[in-house]
Amino acid sequence: MTPLDDQLFDAPTPVMVLVRPQMGENIGAAARAMLNFGCARMRVVAPRDGWPNPKATTMASGASPVLDRAGAFDDLPAAIGDCDYVFATTARGRGLTKPVLTPEHAMKQARAMVAQGKRVAVLFGPERAGLENHDVARANAIITVPVNPAFYSLNLAQCVLLVAYEFARLGADTPPEVLAMAGTDFATAIEREKLGDHFEDRLEHAGFFAPPEKAQNMRLNLRNMWARLALTRADVQTLHGMLRQLARKHGGQ
Repeated sequence: MTPLDDQLFDAPTPVMVLVRPQMGENIGAAARAMLNFGCARMRVVAPRDGWPNPKATTMASGASPVLDRAGAFDDLPAAIGDCDYVFATTARGRGLTKPVLTPEHAMKQARAMVAQGKRVAVLFGPERAGLENHDVARANAIITVPVNPAFYSLNLAQCVLLVAYEFARLGADTPPEVLAMAGTDFATAIEREKLGDHFEDRLEHAGFFAPPEKAQNMRLNLRNMWARLALTRADVQTLHGMLRQLARKHGGQ
C-alpha cells in the first residue's frame, strides 16, 4: 500500500466515526485495525486532545495515511450529516427502540447499502463510557458484540477491528480452509493401494489378521482408513520406509 493509493481511500467501505476519543494511541490503533481490513475512511469528532494528534500518528505507524485523510468535526451531527445509514456500537441497553444487530449481520447490511452507492457510518464512543444516549439516538441501528456479559468493555481499537474484519470477511473470496502442501502432492490412488498392500503383507507376517473369520473385515477397514486419510506422496514414502525398517529389525524381507 502506498500513502497516496486513491483506490483504497475511495473504496466503498463504511466510514468509521470515532466520537470524542480520549487517547491518541487508541485513535492510531484504530487506524491500523481499519487498514488491516481495507477500511480507510475515518472521521474524528471532538477528540479530547485536539487534532492532529502526534501520539495517534506514532501508534498508527504504516497506517498514518488514514489519519492524514481523516475528517475532523466539532460535533456528531456534522460528522454524519451526509450519511444515508448510521450504526452505533454499544454493549449496553439504551431503552431505545432500534434494531440491535451482531457485527456480522450489520456489516452484511452495510455491504448491500454501499454497493448501492449509499454512505454508511459506524459510530464508536469514547473509551471511558462509550456513546451517550443522544449519540445513539442519531443512529438507525445498534451493533452489539456478543461478549462475556460479566466483562463487556471493549477497547476502542478492538471494537473497530471487529467491525472492519466482518466487513472485509463478507466480501472476501478466501476459502475457509486450505491445506499447505509444503512442496509435495497428494498420494494417488495407486500409491495408496500399494501402501495398503505393503501394510497387509507386514501385518499378515506378524499374525495381525486373527481370528481368520474376522480377517476380511479387518482388511476392509484398513483400506477404508487409507482412503479416508489425506496422505501426501511424502507421507506414503515415509510409511513405506518405516515398514521396511521394522522388517529389517525383525528379520523380515
